[in-house]
Amino acid sequence: MNELSAKKKVAILGSSGGNLFYLGGKEPEKLLEELLLQIEAAGMVCGALQFIAAKASMDTVKEDTPAELYSWDESTHKPTVIAKGTIAEVNTAASQLDSEIAAQITDGEIDAVVFMSADPNGTNKRAVEAITEMNLPATGTGGTSMAAIASKGVIVISTSGTTGTTNRTRAVTFLTSLSKHFGVPYRPIIGKAVNNNQLEASSVQPFQRINLRGMMLSSLPGFIAMALVLAFSKIPGLTMLGEVFDLMINALPVILAVVAAKQVADLDDVSIVAGIVAGVLSVKGGIIGGIIGGILAGLLVQYIFRKCVEWKFPATTVNIAAGGIAGLISGLAVFFLIAPVALKLGEGIRSLLDLLVSTNGTLAGLIAGLLIWPAIIGGVYHAAILPIVLLEMEKTGNSFLGAVDMVGLVLVSAGITLANIVSPRDKGEAAVAAPGFAINMGFGTFVEAAYPFMFSNKYIFAGAILSSGLGGLLVGLFDVRGTAYVPSFMAPLLSNNMTGFIIAMAGSLICSFLITLSINKISVKKSKNMVREQKANKVAG
Repeated sequence: MNELSAKKKVAILGSSGGNLFYLGGKEPEKLLEELLLQIEAAGMVCGALQFIAAKASMDTVKEDTPAELYSWDESTHKPTVIAKGTIAEVNTAASQLDSEIAAQITDGEIDAVVFMSADPNGTNKRAVEAITEMNLPATGTGGTSMAAIASKGVIVISTSGTTGTTNRTRAVTFLTSLSKHFGVPYRPIIGKAVNNNQLEASSVQPFQRINLRGMMLSSLPGFIAMALVLAFSKIPGLTMLGEVFDLMINALPVILAVVAAKQVADLDDVSIVAGIVAGVLSVKGGIIGGIIGGILAGLLVQYIFRKCVEWKFPATTVNIAAGGIAGLISGLAVFFLIAPVALKLGEGIRSLLDLLVSTNGTLAGLIAGLLIWPAIIGGVYHAAILPIVLLEMEKTGNSFLGAVDMVGLVLVSAGITLANIVSPRDKGEAAVAAPGFAINMGFGTFVEAAYPFMFSNKYIFAGAILSSGLGGLLVGLFDVRGTAYVPSFMAPLLSNNMTGFIIAMAGSLICSFLITLSINKISVKKSKNMVREQKANKVAG
């Protein structure tokens, strides 16, 4: 047996996704390159590849949206495009490739699978069936798809959503899980050697990389860190952390500027330095000023870098000019011209929300709670609600809509999954629900775990919206400000009203739990009655 055949073979299945599209999916070559790099670092090889790369988010994709299908070329050991056309045409080709990969899996040629926003009921159906039959370990991302994949009986050793991730963090997470499963050593490769005088080619231009949603999502950990500092500052003996909280508020524009510059320029350390310089000078403009400063820095970094390379400047001078001058010019533009306008815009949005809440907080909470599930399912949440949450947190460390997020999404999802653990409609659903419940309670995320149950029963779906409305109503009634994306048991500590937040959280969780539990029991009872009737009919016949 040669060395290559002895290595574990990994199949990569999926698509550019909905939310994933904004966090790496729109540049499939880079996404796959990072994953293949980490697969090699783990001593494994790619055995099969099916990746559908659309030119738009799958949340808004249409039948005529352009797309490409990537497969694995065994001769070159690289991803290759084997089909181009509309998404409908590419899906047809992907279904054919799905059958071929399923045959590989059945023949024992694949040892593990990485899913990325896959479709177990469509273009990945046959492969998923083969994976289940062969009991292959799988890992992946995409809350909705991974929940559906687990419900098919696939052995999912780790799963996650896409919020706050990057190509690298996802790839390292996947391979860490697989290497531990197989008991093989793995040391992640962080960064690649790139000639400083060479700019890597990319099909996406800097202006096309500007995506406010992606910038907000990537910056979210900084806001959560600020909220934690606020919570700790309330503990007796730790009041000195109040000064740290004030300092971190000023750091938020810098964080956003760095993320924006990095995403727009995509030149690693050079763009990071430019973002820091621009961010420091954009502090007076708040987080909106930071975003604008970072975007300008990213655009200037690309331009100055290219010009300096064309002029054959030494590599050190190229980096200094691109990082330093780009950051300085964009930062000064925000400092003198944009900051006052950006600050007033942010204050205006916060003031409008405060006015609505102060006028009738209970009604505002109820409406927000009733709308938040349709918003996240329709792709509106990350584009509209999350930025407002971060604008609120910029001043106070917590948020009215952040509290609605926790009670309306996280706790409702937890209630639905808990009910399916306690009294599932069939035994398989309990195994699917358990990881979702644990992640929601332990990490305050993965609300998509409730999707399989909500989409399979309209009454559970209606119950989720009703429970979310109740939670939002209680948030408004007690005038709660809080945040999601933290462990559920910790969330009350980060709020302005611990008791009120606990009541609101418990209310939405218990409501969704009881509704789902009742519906499940009715469904089980109906199923048993149908079985009895069928047996009685057979006897009578």
